[in-house]
Amino acid sequence: MALRDKLAAIFSVKDSPKKIAISFAVGVFIGMSPILGLHTVLGIAAAWIFRLNKFVTIIGVYVTNPWTIVPIYTFATWFGAKLLGVKKIIPAIDWNNISFNYLLNEMSHLLLPFVFGTTLLGLLSAIAGYIIIYQAVMRSRQE
Repeated sequence: MALRDKLAAIFSVKDSPKKIAISFAVGVFIGMSPILGLHTVLGIAAAWIFRLNKFVTIIGVYVTNPWTIVPIYTFATWFGAKLLGVKKIIPAIDWNNISFNYLLNEMSHLLLPFVFGTTLLGLLSAIAGYIIIYQAVMRSRQE
């Protein structure tokens, strides 16, 4: 099922527009979070704990997917670095001596901007997602 189809399926959910929008927003926030690899599990857990719609929450989580995660995380890291005043975003890489440990060492200064940027971008995206989904559900139910 394509993301467009999943988003369209949100309109057939029988919950209140507020619950649908909150479920989606929580999913988007979790999907943008820096805890890569645990998004689905965290989405299901949050939906269960807060009694949200699991289907809608997971659709929100899957706004980030293998095709969107790299640009989202790259932008979020850049955004976090700019907000935190990090000057050296992209280090000079010694391609002759490159290794995993070398990259970890050279990129470690981006960990805080990554966490800050993904969290802030997730919060802003969740707010926008709530507003958009709430309005869309309300409009679809008036037709």
